[in-house]
Amino acid sequence: MRAMDYRGPYRVRVDEKPMPEIQHPRDAIVRVTRSCICGSDLHLYHGMVPDTRIGQTFGHEFCGIVEEVGSEVEKLKVGDHVLVPFNIACGQCHFCKQGLYGNCHESNPAATAVGGIFGYSHTAGGYDGGQAEYARVPYADFGPTVIPDWMDPDDAVLLTDVVPTGYQAAEMGGIQKGDTVVVFGAGPVGIMAARSAWLFGAGRVIVIDHIDYRLEFVREFAPAEVYNFKELDDVVVFMKKTTDGLGADVCIDAVGAEASGNILQSIIGKRMKLEAGSAIALHWAINSVKKGGIVSIVGVYGPTGNLVPIGNVVNKGLTLRANQASVKRLLPKLIEHVKEGRIEPKKIITHKVPLDDIADAYHLFSAKLDNCIKPVLVLANA
Repeated sequence: MRAMDYRGPYRVRVDEKPMPEIQHPRDAIVRVTRSCICGSDLHLYHGMVPDTRIGQTFGHEFCGIVEEVGSEVEKLKVGDHVLVPFNIACGQCHFCKQGLYGNCHESNPAATAVGGIFGYSHTAGGYDGGQAEYARVPYADFGPTVIPDWMDPDDAVLLTDVVPTGYQAAEMGGIQKGDTVVVFGAGPVGIMAARSAWLFGAGRVIVIDHIDYRLEFVREFAPAEVYNFKELDDVVVFMKKTTDGLGADVCIDAVGAEASGNILQSIIGKRMKLEAGSAIALHWAINSVKKGGIVSIVGVYGPTGNLVPIGNVVNKGLTLRANQASVKRLLPKLIEHVKEGRIEPKKIITHKVPLDDIADAYHLFSAKLDNCIKPVLVLANA
């Protein structure tokens, strides 16, 4: 089959690879119909994530047709069109029983933090992903969800990660009616977090970024007040002034390790890799939220430490909440929101690209060319 092949930082291509096979009775083989490139894939592409190995196939956001199932798979059948959560969850371990599907203890037993993730580094289990014609899906009797007949596959594929991650960012913020919510980052997850904030009762939603076309998009899509941090003298001082000196009720870090906006953080976090990426968005979130407020973190950081203002966290009495999205837990509610038109995921898709052009798609997304917000690979056999 043809599949994406990682060759090192900023180098990907499509190669012929062996067809995936059933390795466990709970496995399924899925013929991929759509597969996204995620901002998290760019962290791999940029060489920011430890133990990303040459030859791996990325892709943790995909949907497709079930081609084969293992002997213990009872809830799926050949021919089902399914969306596949990016978390690989067994559904049976201590953490899955709590709904913490991003922390499955069985899918990535060598790690003490994150569970298995499709198409990510070996810190997340080393599973091949869905930027390929076919993918092996472990625990197929638990994770994959049959796409409702009425749902557009373009909406479905975005329910595998970006929509639930943005939604959970808002959920973890504990938003109360009328709250002021600030989202740092106008990428796809930040856009969905801003949209979701309204569903939890926000009274004011503000988005901070430095990419003007993305700010214009989220201004209309969320909708939200938007500000380019390059046009502000001091992000934190501005946030205090615009919230009557109090600070926001909830701040969401939807940027993570590759944040821009501070030279020192960029040097030690991104160039020298002395910490797990630039933490400037997290600094802004901690320092912009009000005393007693909540900071919700869904931006991706590496497993090593970051310099963060922990003293301010303590002295302000903040609550920090963070995790990978628990996709399977959120899907029933999100499918309802899509059906009722409260969330329209496919509107963020700006580019549809064939698998063979994946190198161009990564470059386009990484360099933020052609007003790219979300590229989706549409497979030839879709």
